[in-house]
Amino acid sequence: MQAGRIIMIVGNGGIPAGSGALIDAADVVIRFNDCRSIGAGGTKTDIVAVCNTGRPARAMLDGDGWTASDGVRQAREIWSVRDSEKFAKMRPELARTHPDLDDFCDDYTAGFERFSRETRRMHRVIPAAVHEQVDRDLARFAPEPYVVPSSGMIVIADVLAGFAGHNDDVVLAGFDHVGWEWHPFAAERQLVGILAAEGRLRRLSSLPSVDLLEEA
Repeated sequence: MQAGRIIMIVGNGGIPAGSGALIDAADVVIRFNDCRSIGAGGTKTDIVAVCNTGRPARAMLDGDGWTASDGVRQAREIWSVRDSEKFAKMRPELARTHPDLDDFCDDYTAGFERFSRETRRMHRVIPAAVHEQVDRDLARFAPEPYVVPSSGMIVIADVLAGFAGHNDDVVLAGFDHVGWEWHPFAAERQLVGILAAEGRLRRLSSLPSVDLLEEA
């Protein structure tokens, strides 16, 4: 059987010491937003997944800091994590439940599309159906009320839903499952644990061994 690709999804959390070279050796490396994982998490970047609504999107597109960053300059693809139509529909309810998030659904997808077109990169928007399936999968863990799943969880689900082939090895690094209070991180940790137990992905091991890609 032909070996598949190693697809490394690198979040912005803690990276096991000494694993940068292993991450860089993967066939595909996906990072997030401003690629803060570069350094301890290696340097290779094939895809940058961005939060394309609200303040994070505006911050990335303002000025030239994001566009000139090492990760973005390397990337051949930009993935927008949030479907603009879905987030537009969320706006009225969020205005009622979270009035402080008045700009949360502001859509900057066009800016990422324009940047990708002008720099000859591929741009895609992760379908709303992926987000909705993640919500259904998280529901089994009875999460506390939340606004949206994290970008990392959406990308994991999208990769498993079709980007990864049957023989590909999906590996996670930098996923601490902590951060913004309105992401359901406890439920996401549980969901990732089940996916690992099913053999659909692995976590990067911190144990010193020849093969640091240890089954989670």
